[in-house]
Amino acid sequence: MDAKQTAFIGLGVMGFPMAGHLTRAGHAVTVYNRTAAKARQWTEKHGGRSEATPALAARDAELVMLMVGNDDDVRAVALGKDGALAAMKPGTILVDHTTASATVAREVHAAAKARGVGFLDAPVSGGQAGAENGKLTIMVGGDAEAFARAEPVLGCYGRAVTLMGGPGAGQLTKMVNQICIAGLVQGLSEGINFGMRAGLDIEQVLDVIGKGAAQSWQMDNRGKTMAADKFDFGFAVDWMRKDLAICLAEGRGNGAALPVTAVVDQFYARIQARGGGRWDTSSLIRLLRDPK
Repeated sequence: MDAKQTAFIGLGVMGFPMAGHLTRAGHAVTVYNRTAAKARQWTEKHGGRSEATPALAARDAELVMLMVGNDDDVRAVALGKDGALAAMKPGTILVDHTTASATVAREVHAAAKARGVGFLDAPVSGGQAGAENGKLTIMVGGDAEAFARAEPVLGCYGRAVTLMGGPGAGQLTKMVNQICIAGLVQGLSEGINFGMRAGLDIEQVLDVIGKGAAQSWQMDNRGKTMAADKFDFGFAVDWMRKDLAICLAEGRGNGAALPVTAVVDQFYARIQARGGGRWDTSSLIRLLRDPK
């Protein structure tokens, strides 16, 4: 792969290792993070350089990647006075890995197009472990030409990188992903709680049913930790509620009924009320184990 001048904006639990994979693949990486100490930590570990604003980080980059918190953060780092697009040159590509709304994806796409810059909305699935291992699933929306140019670079941390359609299609696909996970984790919680109350050896149960139709990533990776009441890792409840709010808003707009998603979202609100906002999303089982 040809080495590229890249920039990575947002060095949280996902962005930090993702940007590291770019360096290991031979790309030149400039980083920006709102907390400058985190950017210094990244450059101490991976090399490259950091800049004081998204615009400064992006000014010489052929590809700029974002991984921030929500729609407002995307607007700030992409469209703000010191945002990436203010400095990006025609023919470059902006890739947003944030899980955000399809609305903001289309908004940034339009602003980028007006400057002659390509834009891809490219949310990811696979969690912190997927980011660290370079095995993320990346769902992409945008123009085919920009995707073809960006795909080899995204492959540095993605095991599956797929163009799903036009602007916003990546975000809509991620919404489907989160809707499915919400219902699945609640069902897994109910099954494990039922099995434990029935006096079964729940690890044996999970081993057996994990070889049949009930098998899922959540069962394989979270079932035994759920049974052991361990939740101090993984994808936080706070993040899931942010994502489900996006799903529910989109559903209200397109007429899709999301009754299970709405109920599970409220279950997560109860977890937050118990102080579990940073617990893994599999903590839904706590509400069944200890209904209070």
